[in-house]
Amino acid sequence: MRDTLRLLRASFPEASKVVWRKASRRLLKLKMDMTGADQQTRIRAERQMRGREQFASLQRADAVVVSFGKSGRTWLRVMISRLYQQVYDLPEDILIGFDNFHNMDRRAPRLFFTHDNYIGDFTGNTDNKADFYDKKVLLMMRDPRDVAVSQFFQWRYRMPSEKKLLNEYPAHDEDTPIYDFVLHEGGGLPKIIDFMNLWAREMDKMRALCLIRYEDMRANPHTVLTEVAQFLEIPADAAVIQEAVEYADFENMKKKEADSGFRLSGARVAPGDKSNPDSYKTRRAKVGGYRDYFDDAQVAVIDALVEARLDPVYRYGASAKPDSAG
Repeated sequence: MRDTLRLLRASFPEASKVVWRKASRRLLKLKMDMTGADQQTRIRAERQMRGREQFASLQRADAVVVSFGKSGRTWLRVMISRLYQQVYDLPEDILIGFDNFHNMDRRAPRLFFTHDNYIGDFTGNTDNKADFYDKKVLLMMRDPRDVAVSQFFQWRYRMPSEKKLLNEYPAHDEDTPIYDFVLHEGGGLPKIIDFMNLWAREMDKMRALCLIRYEDMRANPHTVLTEVAQFLEIPADAAVIQEAVEYADFENMKKKEADSGFRLSGARVAPGDKSNPDSYKTRRAKVGGYRDYFDDAQVAVIDALVEARLDPVYRYGASAKPDSAG
């Protein structure tokens, strides 16, 4: 009971913001309806509204976790949450959500998780990352080919129709084959590569930056989580880090998602359809798994695109090899 009351008090500010955001978006839609705004005007207005909301969180954050969607952020978030739960005696099975942990214990930071989709729409900084320059940034990247495939299943089974329209994905009712989706300029591999390349150009301008890769986390999660803990100044020893790694094991996360084990985490960690494994947030976790969905000629086209366009700082070129993780 004590933990429940503590959690509710800590989560109330963020819950209030969620209610306000939903109300604001409904009011914006009503305004657009009343003025007869065209689709592009509606999209631009909502992206700017979302950008303003996210920029406000960015300004207040003590540290920021940036990743493209479907890059393994939920796994990282569970491990980070588990570290804070242990070192500050916070309730189990809740996930850090900006300031909820900070509201329970002031030693925990305000940690802002973002896919960096909309902030530039509000600030105008679409060709740089100036909005992040004075922040401590934990940048998480994953092989864009695996991200694109995972985005396909997100688009097909989990993504609301309005989110598809807002982010230039194929339309809600389109029957787009996975290969066409991956090569789609709006929501596929080209968009992911552009995101990664812009961050590659801007890395050196951050006040503090730590780059981690999903593949390295899969190969040696204890080492990478140790690096993360040091960067975020979490006072966790080796035993605490190992416990967090074991807690966030793929099978354990899959089970918790199926059982709604993460309280107050909303739809972020819940399957779209419990009977469909491709609708789970925790889906496969396989490095190089994109190859399972294409023939050799298609893989060659996809690999050539990455080789030609992706900044080599991420080490996802021709020398990258798949493994059997997952």
